[in-house]
Amino acid sequence: MDLTELYQKVTEYGDICDHCLGRLVAKRSFGLSNDMRGKGIRIAAALTLNQPYQEQSGQCWICGNFFETVDHWADKVIEAFTGIGGETFVIGSKVPPLMSESEEMIWSDLGLSDPEPLKSEINREVGKRVAARSSLIGDTKNPDLTAVIHISDGTVKVQIRPLFLYGRYLKYERGIPQTHWACRACKGAGCEACNGTGKQYHDSVEELIGRPLLPVFKAERVVLHGAGREDIDAVMLGSGRPFILEIVNPRIREADLKVLEDTINAQNEGRIGVTDLRWSARSEVETLKSHKGHKKYRILVDIDGSVPDTALQSAVQKLSGAIIRQRTPTRVAHRRADKVRERGVLDIRYTGKEGKDFVLEVTGEAGLYIKELISGDQGRTTPSLTEVLKTPARVVQLDVIHVEGTDQVKSHGTS
Repeated sequence: MDLTELYQKVTEYGDICDHCLGRLVAKRSFGLSNDMRGKGIRIAAALTLNQPYQEQSGQCWICGNFFETVDHWADKVIEAFTGIGGETFVIGSKVPPLMSESEEMIWSDLGLSDPEPLKSEINREVGKRVAARSSLIGDTKNPDLTAVIHISDGTVKVQIRPLFLYGRYLKYERGIPQTHWACRACKGAGCEACNGTGKQYHDSVEELIGRPLLPVFKAERVVLHGAGREDIDAVMLGSGRPFILEIVNPRIREADLKVLEDTINAQNEGRIGVTDLRWSARSEVETLKSHKGHKKYRILVDIDGSVPDTALQSAVQKLSGAIIRQRTPTRVAHRRADKVRERGVLDIRYTGKEGKDFVLEVTGEAGLYIKELISGDQGRTTPSLTEVLKTPARVVQLDVIHVEGTDQVKSHGTS
C-alpha cells in the first residue's frame, strides 16, 4: 500500500496525530521520528492528490493526543524517582485498553506488517525527556529503576532493581535455621504457639545478616540464597558457607562493604558472622545454587556397646570412597520428594574420642545426608556405619567445617 492510499484510508477513521500516523510505517525508514514520518505522509498525500496540506485538527482517535503530555509525564517520573538511589532507568507503560484496541483494529483492517506499537513509542519518548531533564541514563537491559506510567489514572509506579551481596557466613549457635520459617501452626498469621510472631524460630541466619542492612539501604526486606544449608542443630565453621543476599527495593544503592561486615559481626557476636562481602548479581544466584560443591563435616558419634578402635577404623575404611544409596530421610520426608539418591563419600576418618563419643571427619558430595550415613535411617541409607558395624550408631553433634565454593573448584581438582 502506498503512502497516499494509506493516508486516505486511515483518515476515514477520524483525526489522527503525526505520531500515530508515522508509527504505521515505522519500519520503512531509519533516522526519522514517528512524528516526522507522519508529517511526511501528509506532505506526500497533498502533493500526490494536489490538495492543501492537512494538519491534525482535533483529538487523535488512537492516542487521545498523549504525545502533547510527554513533558508532564517526564516530570511525574522524575518526581517519583526523587529520594531513590540509582544511575540508570527505563520507562514502562500501562496503556488503556481502548488505545490498544484502536491501533490493533487498524493494523488488522489495513493488513499492516510494519507498525510500531503505541506503548513502545510512549516508553521511548517519555524516556528521552527524563534523560534530558535529569542525570539518569536510559538502560533497557539492566536498569536500576523502572517507572511504569499508568495513563488511565495518571500515576507512576516505581520498581527498584534488587542489590545482591556475595559472602560467606559462619553459624556459631545451634538452633538457628538458615532462612525465615513461618509458624507451622498458623502459617505465619500469628498465634499462641508462636507468641504472635508468625515464626517457627525467633531468628534465622537470613534475618540476623539482613537486620543491620535494612536501614543502611532503606530496603523492604532481604532474601538469602545459600549454597545448600546445614541442619538447624548444626554449626557452620571453617571458611563458612557461600551465600548471596538479595536486598529487595533498596532506596540507597551504595555502602562501604567493610563497614557492613563489621556491623553485622558486631551485632551478632557469638551467634553468626560474615566474611568476604562483595557485590554480586542475580545471574550469580543460579550459579551458586546449581554448584554441587563438596562439604566437610566434623561429627560426634555415639555407638551402642563397646566398639574397639580397630573395628571402627575398619568400618570407616569400607565407607571411604563408597557410593551411598539414600532414600529420602524420614526426618525430611514431609518436605522432600520420596526418591533414592546416590552420593559419594570422598573421605571419612576416625580422629579420636571426646568422652564416650567418637570423632569422625567426613567429606562428601553435595546432597549426602550425614546423619543417615551414620544411622542408616532404618535401612533407608545403605551402606551406613550402623550397617557395616552391625551396631546402632547415631550423630550426637554435627559441625560443618568447609563448603566448597565456585571459586575453589579448580584448586580442589588439582590438589
